Amino acid sequence: MVSSTSQLISGPLSREQVVPSRKKIKLPAWLEVAKPRLIPLLLATTLGGMALSEGWPLPSPRLACTLGGGALAAAAAGALNCLWEQDLDGRMKRTSSRALPSGRLSPSAVFAGAISCTLAAAALLVSGVNCLAAGLSLLGLCSYVLLYTAFLKPRTSQNIVIGGVAGAIPPLVGAAAATGHLGLSSWWLFSLVMVWTPAHFWALAILLKDDYESVGIPMLPVVKGSVFTAKAISRYGWATVLLSCLGIFALPEGGLLYGLLLIPFNVRLLQMVYRLASDPEDLNRAKGLFRWSILYMFGVCLLLVISRLTLADQFHHQTIYLLSNMTSVFLIS
Repeated sequence: MVSSTSQLISGPLSREQVVPSRKKIKLPAWLEVAKPRLIPLLLATTLGGMALSEGWPLPSPRLACTLGGGALAAAAAGALNCLWEQDLDGRMKRTSSRALPSGRLSPSAVFAGAISCTLAAAALLVSGVNCLAAGLSLLGLCSYVLLYTAFLKPRTSQNIVIGGVAGAIPPLVGAAAATGHLGLSSWWLFSLVMVWTPAHFWALAILLKDDYESVGIPMLPVVKGSVFTAKAISRYGWATVLLSCLGIFALPEGGLLYGLLLIPFNVRLLQMVYRLASDPEDLNRAKGLFRWSILYMFGVCLLLVISRLTLADQFHHQTIYLLSNMTSVFLIS
């Protein structure tokens, strides 16, 4: 408690303290507004949606167009988010030095860049993938900017629960790129990202509670406090673990290897959730959960890709064969 108390006395953590790499790397203004640090995880879940489909692996040109179009759409969404919130960013300690509030970029330049990225993403996805993937990418963009940023974020403490749909759309884009339609498996990963998002984001919101409160943004820790938020994180953490296990059945093949390799990821997630619940005011515990939740989702997507390897399929069938033989021996004896 000593460390957490001293942190509280010294003031709220900045985002640079939460993610130290932000202090080491100063991005160009035009790249900063695209929020490139968010894009790799979105592309990882896109790959996860592909790996869940019968169309995996994709031809290289279609894979490149899907990821390129997704990255451009995400960049456009980030730029429009910065444009919408430039006044708010100027009043918050952690965002006042961003490109728009600091005057390093003009609103017209950011808007032009966002529209250019949107058009480029649509053209790349329509020509190199299919219209369904293009439409879903644009839906994700609109969900983030209009549903979450403009409507939900300033109005309700449950903003990320509903607004998380924007971050959950990339798996659907991946599935659409792979097969041209959306199967149940892609909706499973969509649901997993939706359930994972609140626990991930609320851990960060605990760290930045004072900053959000100073500008009247009703994040859950601001409205209900850290103790209530930690309990909500626990519920969503358990839901994430339980839902993640259904990937065993969502995968076309290699599900047993996925399930086996998933165990340490889930154990660590629950451990971090429990540590925060036992002391919700400890900012180090919130920081640890926030960081691990990012690695967790990257890990799940990596396991989905690994599970589609030939060796994973062989492991799956050999394990079932051994279990079947053991069951037969047990029943005979």
